[in-house]
Amino acid sequence: MSRFQQHLDSERCLLQRAGMRPLVVGLLVVCGAAGALAAGKEVSVSEKVDVAAPPAKTWSTIKDFDGWQEWHPAFARTEITQGLGNAEGTVRVLTAKDGARFTEELVSFSATSRTYRYRIIESPAPISDYVSTLQVKAHKDGSTVVWSSHFKVNPGTPEADAKKAISGIYRVGLDHLAVVLN
Repeated sequence: MSRFQQHLDSERCLLQRAGMRPLVVGLLVVCGAAGALAAGKEVSVSEKVDVAAPPAKTWSTIKDFDGWQEWHPAFARTEITQGLGNAEGTVRVLTAKDGARFTEELVSFSATSRTYRYRIIESPAPISDYVSTLQVKAHKDGSTVVWSSHFKVNPGTPEADAKKAISGIYRVGLDHLAVVLN
């Protein structure tokens, strides 16, 4: 079992105990998985959630590159290893509650458009060239948070499994954000 699979299994158990929607069972199981292998093909994932809070409040909750542990239940802490907070080029090590570590760089940040982009430099996930965007948009009853990414799937990992894993991480964070802000 890969370290990333162990991380997802651990998070699923943690979220079940917390009464939250669990991550999809069996994510990123390489052996015996059905479906085409994506080996190097770029794929995309996008999830969104509508919340009753106005855009300014929603943005205030998710905007800090070093504060994900405040709104995403899978993460325990963030350490800035280079740069300053929300400045482009800032590098963080995002540590999951099970100890898995994700080194990520802030690629762009715009408070005006309530958007930021980051990329994964190093992680236990069987993906590469991962770039993700978080954006808060206004809608008539509050705001919408859109979390999207594109990445390449490493050889040996089914595309559908990689997409489910990323989507599951997004859903857990976005669903928790909706609880916090509604």
